[in-house]
This record gives sequence, structure tokens and C-alpha cells, in this order.
Amino acid sequence: METNHHDDSGAWRFQVIAAFAIALTLTTGGVLYLPLDNWIKGYLLMGLYFTVSSAFGLAKTLRDAHEQERLASKISAARTEKMLREYAPS
Repeated sequence: METNHHDDSGAWRFQVIAAFAIALTLTTGGVLYLPLDNWIKGYLLMGLYFTVSSAFGLAKTLRDAHEQERLASKISAARTEKMLREYAPS
């Protein structure tokens, strides 16, 4: 049974984190500089941060489901392999 393990490079991780930080900072700054009342800006910022928080929760849930599916698949493959070894004619 082979394992498919993929590590992201440090440059990729930096680029993803930097892009996220820049996007969140610039969007927050854009909302703060809108010519609106503070309560409207607050509402927009709450919506922005709730959306970001929900995206993290969704990504974690999908990642966990995918990893669980891979684990179940590996267990099933190991059981099948064991049965084939036990019952295969020698």
C-alpha cells in the first residue's frame, strides 16, 4: 500500500497567507473609508468577518471529511488485501 503525502512549499504557504492578509486588510480599509455612517460600516465589517470565519469552518469541515474518506478507503483496502492473502491459493 502506497502513501500519497504532499507537502506544500514554504513559498506557497507564504503566498497564500500573504494574499489572505492583504485581501482582508484592504477590504477592511475599503469599508472604513466608505462615505457611510459608522453603524453601516460596522454592519459591513461584521458581515465580512463572519464570511471569512464561515469560510475557515467550511474548509476545515471539507478537509476533515476528505481525510476521513481517505482513511476509510485505506482501511478497506488493507482488509481486502488481508483477505486476499489469507484465502488466495498458494
